[in-house]
Order: sequence, then structure tokens, then C-alpha cells
Amino acid sequence: MSTANRGVNIGPPRFKIAVHSIVWLAKSGCILSSAMIANQVKSHATFMRRVMQALAIAGIVESKGGREGGYILRKSAEDITLGEIYKAVNGCTEQELDVHCGEAAEQLDVELEKILHEAEQQTIDYLRQFTIADVMSRVDFFMV
Repeated sequence: MSTANRGVNIGPPRFKIAVHSIVWLAKSGCILSSAMIANQVKSHATFMRRVMQALAIAGIVESKGGREGGYILRKSAEDITLGEIYKAVNGCTEQELDVHCGEAAEQLDVELEKILHEAEQQTIDYLRQFTIADVMSRVDFFMV
């Protein structure tokens, strides 16, 4: 029986899907459509396109248009960290935390957001220690 807690949800919900997608792109070594990736990671193609768009904006994947289009990695699996992926799909910017509030309740919200942002930064720093290649080396794969 596994001692791992499969219910742990750290970060945005898109994080796990993004990691799975990048692993499949790395394993395939070729261009994959959002539908193909969505099928592999058990997600909806529309949701997958949104995740892949965030990864493309971050420079992790490249989008190829046209009939034979899809997504391909812009970097090797050894050069993509989990921290980069987390940051790419989270979409939170520091400007969102720069809020001036006069009332105590609003100020409390701002301070809590700052604390949560600091916790998130520590998580990102920790995730930067691991590459996609590291994750792939921990799993036995077979391509379908």
C-alpha cells in the first residue's frame, strides 16, 4: 500500500496537467496536438489549449499552426524546472499584490495575500530543483 497522499493539491489545478503534458512532449520528441496531449493526460482539449498557451507564453513550449500543428518543447527536459512550469500556469503577478487599502479588513486581505505569495515563492524555489528529466527518471513509461 502506497503511503503517498494522492489528494495533495499544491498550486494551481493546471500544474499537474502541465507537468504531465510536458513529460509526454519530452517522451514523444515530436509535435503533438492539444487533442493528443489531452487524451494522454485525461483532460479536455479546450482546457489543454489554455494550459499550453500559458506554457508557450513562458517559453517552455512552442505552438506550431496548421494541419500538422501542435506543440513541441522549446527546451530539453533537463532544462525545464517544475518551478518554471508552476509559475507559467499560475498566472499571478506581483502587480496583483500591490494594492493600497485604508480599511482594516482590506489591509488584512492584502497582508494575507503577501504571506501566501511568499509561501508560493518558496514553493517555486523548491520546485526549481527538479527538472522534467528528474521526474521522468522516477517513472516507468510505455508509450501508447
